[in-house]
Amino acid sequence: MTAARKPYVRLDESLLTDLPPFSKLSAREIREILDQASSRRYDEGVTVFEEGFDAGRFFLLLDGYVRVVRITPEGEQVIALHIPTGQLFGIAKALGHDTYPATAITAAESIVLSWPMHLWDDFVARYDGFATETYKTVGTRMKDMNNRVVEMATQQVEQRIACAILRLINQTGRKVDGGIEIDFPITRQDLSEMTGTTLHTVSRMLSAWEKQGLVSSARKRITVLKAHELVLLTGARG
Repeated sequence: MTAARKPYVRLDESLLTDLPPFSKLSAREIREILDQASSRRYDEGVTVFEEGFDAGRFFLLLDGYVRVVRITPEGEQVIALHIPTGQLFGIAKALGHDTYPATAITAAESIVLSWPMHLWDDFVARYDGFATETYKTVGTRMKDMNNRVVEMATQQVEQRIACAILRLINQTGRKVDGGIEIDFPITRQDLSEMTGTTLHTVSRMLSAWEKQGLVSSARKRITVLKAHELVLLTGARG
């Protein structure tokens, strides 16, 4: 596992005030939580934890993006989901696991807080809203992953790729001139791993969409220029 950089010190309570798991807490309670946290900055492409390893810590993504990856029985890498800024991850305890069920890799330069996993039950018991908001997040992620299973089973490749891009701009998109850009580096290989198809197919599809003026892509950046037309490609109506 690649080591992260030097920890930060004395983080301000305002960093957590507006984040759902901590939004109902007082400044004093947030201070208690922060005083037990470690803070690290990770470069892009660094492994935060690996699938199958003992789940010794849980994490909060303070800034950046994290890619959650699973390995199939055949040894293929599949991107299960992306974690945006402000969310907890590596919460194996909430899922009833003693080991991490997936690998987390930074998709951009990121700042991450973490706590020893033995504090999880204490946080759930002591801090109002921590458990309810966290389990809401778990529920949302499970729903998203179930939707992707349905997409893989029922949709054509073009629909799956369109759904994946739209999902990313809904989660992490930022407005730029002419469209909405996925706000972290993403490659065509990443899209192939998200949609269960080949790199060649993703490249061919994106090239066709670029010619139609639906998207633009360059240097690990994808911008959606005509979101409504991409929605129509998914088979959705309206």
